[in-house]
Amino acid sequence: MHADAGTDTDTAGTAETVREILTRSGDTWAVVGLSNNRSRAAYGVAAVLQRFGKRVVPVHPKAETVHGEQGYASLADIPFPVDVVDVFVKSELAGAVADEAVARGAKAVWFQLGVIDEEAYERTRAAGLDMVMDRCPAIEIGALGQL
Repeated sequence: MHADAGTDTDTAGTAETVREILTRSGDTWAVVGLSNNRSRAAYGVAAVLQRFGKRVVPVHPKAETVHGEQGYASLADIPFPVDVVDVFVKSELAGAVADEAVARGAKAVWFQLGVIDEEAYERTRAAGLDMVMDRCPAIEIGALGQL
C-alpha cells in the first residue's frame, strides 16, 4: 500500500490509482466539506476539478450552491449517481464518509491532503473501490499536465 513508506511522500494510492480516478472513474464528484467559504482549500480544489471537466457537487450541512452547482446536506441527499467522493473533513470523520460512499455505489474515494484513516482505506479498498489518501487532486491534475 505504501510504496513510499518512510519518505516525505508517504501516501496511500499509487500513481496508477490517481490516474484511474482522475481520468476513468467518472465525472461526477461529490466534494464533502465544500461551501462558499473561499478561504477553504475545498473551494479552490473544486474550481480546479471543474476546469478539468468534472461536475462538482457540494456536500455540506449548509447545502449551499457553490460554483454553480446545487449543494446537498449529505451524500444520501444527492438524487443522482456519484462517481467519486472527495473528502475535505477531519480524519476522525472521514471513515464514516468513506463508508457512505461505498453504500451509495461510488466508484472511488479521495481523501485530501492531511485526511488519513488507514482502516477506512482498507475497508474501502476491500469493498472494491479505488481510493487515494492524503493527496490533492488539484496537485495531481497539474502533475498529469492536464491544465
